[in-house]
Amino acid sequence: MNPRIATIDPTTATGPLAAKFAAVKAKLGLVPNLVRTFAQAPAVLDAYLGLSGSLAAGVLPAKVREQLALTLGEANGCDYCLSAHSLGGKAAGLSPADVEAARRGTAADPKADALLRFASAVLNQRGAVSDETVATVRAAGATDAEILEVVAHVALNVLTNFTNNVVQTTIDFPHAKPLAEAAA
Repeated sequence: MNPRIATIDPTTATGPLAAKFAAVKAKLGLVPNLVRTFAQAPAVLDAYLGLSGSLAAGVLPAKVREQLALTLGEANGCDYCLSAHSLGGKAAGLSPADVEAARRGTAADPKADALLRFASAVLNQRGAVSDETVATVRAAGATDAEILEVVAHVALNVLTNFTNNVVQTTIDFPHAKPLAEAAA
């Protein structure tokens, strides 16, 4: 399947875009097709890089950030993000069982589990979560900063998941199908 929006080739990029591609490549070892697609709209690329960079420096550890991306990617049926974050999750220290659990919206660690369940509620209820939902994540030890970062991760992952689903971005990571498809 061909993507609906073409990517920009990093080898032909110049000026600020070339510098952004170089920074992404230095961090990840490649310029993923999603980033190459976002480059078609510089404001979107800047928004993505800014939000993802800010959240990487936030209070949630890399392992939890990857678990969130897996939970949300599965919920949104995004093969691209499931593939990228299955690989990223392993790099962050998740076992194959942890990756699968995160894709199901759960985690062995009680606090991480509560954060994933909270993220699912935020996504499914479009942010209109109940007092009880907030109280539950707080009872698991989540701070206000962590709660807010989870909301921001939901927004970031909606951006990436929906973009990939609209564009049909070519997957440039080992492919991980949504669990519903993998079981079929």
